[in-house]
Amino acid sequence: MNIEIKKADDFNTINWSGGTSTQLYIYPPTSDYQQRDFDFRLSTATVEVEESDFTSLPGVSRKIMILDGAIEIIHENRYSKKLGKFDTDSFEGDWKTSSIGECIDFNLMTRGTSKGEIKALSIEKKQVANLPLEKETDFLIGYIFSGEISLTINQKIHLLQQGNLLVITQFDSANLQLTGMENSEMIISKIII
Repeated sequence: MNIEIKKADDFNTINWSGGTSTQLYIYPPTSDYQQRDFDFRLSTATVEVEESDFTSLPGVSRKIMILDGAIEIIHENRYSKKLGKFDTDSFEGDWKTSSIGECIDFNLMTRGTSKGEIKALSIEKKQVANLPLEKETDFLIGYIFSGEISLTINQKIHLLQQGNLLVITQFDSANLQLTGMENSEMIISKIII
């Protein structure tokens, strides 16, 4: 089992027309987002303008989750829907997509045969939650959006703080035990390459 914990200092933040975007993880590590040669990419973004257009990303499948704030996401000639905290939407990168509203969001982009899912996990102070590891998952990645969580795996304890990214690879079936050191919110991404 391989466990890596990345801190906020490890991430690259760039400005875009509507706010900022922070790349949390890209695979393979030699990939370049601008070249669109990744298998998957995780990022957060702040949307600081009332109306924004999404970058066209042909060949990329996208999942977005709202972490704070609310938007209406509009896929031209397809559908629109309102997204609040921890609501998600899945769409293709070549769709003409825009949004109304300001928010902080979490993004999973996949290409080729890669696929993934994202979900939010809220843990109250002193609450214990088990998170099963599944053999068919290649990457289990947890982003600590708020709070502080103690992770116990194979009798070893890791402290995860707000802004940290937990990356687990090369695992057999096992259970992770998460304990809230304070009220916490974590976004879990499971990715298959």
